Amino acid sequence: MIKTLISIAIIPVWILVFLVGCVVYYIMMSLFGSKNIHGVSRILARLFIFSGFQRFRVRGQVPDKKNGPYLYLFNHGSIFDPFMIIGAVPHYITGVGSKEQFTWPVWGSIAKKYGLISIERKKINTAVKSLSALEDAISKGVSAAIAPEGTRTITGRMNEFKKGPFHVALNTGVTIIPVALKGAYNAQNKNDWRINPGAIETIFGSPIENKDYEKMDILTLSNQVKVEIQKMLDS
Repeated sequence: MIKTLISIAIIPVWILVFLVGCVVYYIMMSLFGSKNIHGVSRILARLFIFSGFQRFRVRGQVPDKKNGPYLYLFNHGSIFDPFMIIGAVPHYITGVGSKEQFTWPVWGSIAKKYGLISIERKKINTAVKSLSALEDAISKGVSAAIAPEGTRTITGRMNEFKKGPFHVALNTGVTIIPVALKGAYNAQNKNDWRINPGAIETIFGSPIENKDYEKMDILTLSNQVKVEIQKMLDS
């Protein structure tokens, strides 16, 4: 009951901050381009997190843009996740988002303008094209972030990892950064519309360079990344 009452009080503020932030961000992207205003992206992402009554912390060694591009692979448990990534990574990143996201009011327009790549996971041919577009972006020096689970967990435990992100890594030789998003599932998850005020963290793991994984198969690489993320979640 208390959680419900708190959420009823928080959510209108949360939505208002989100909508105002989206309008401001869309205008700035139109004027300057999304790649040139990542500092604004980080501020707005953190503001959205704070308006959800979450304390936000970043741990681990934040990757230096000069040594990129990177492929950030993270666990997916909450609506807070993309904001935890944007709010922590110090440079522009692209990524993939479900095709449905691009039809959502407000968010769909932001996603398109930002440069997010649409993916339809249930159709293999179109999914392959989306991942190829992601590989092209990485080959041009643009870092990317993907949730290998493909969708938010409904149990709080990581789902089975999809193969796509690891094909991207092996095809491009990009440096992989395992990222743990800790506390996000408890803050808000797919099973519950309510928000639980608390603390959430983005934790950067050690880089996995191409020389470390180039001889691995997909399953071995996937398992290694998953184990690294789980260690950070348990820390």
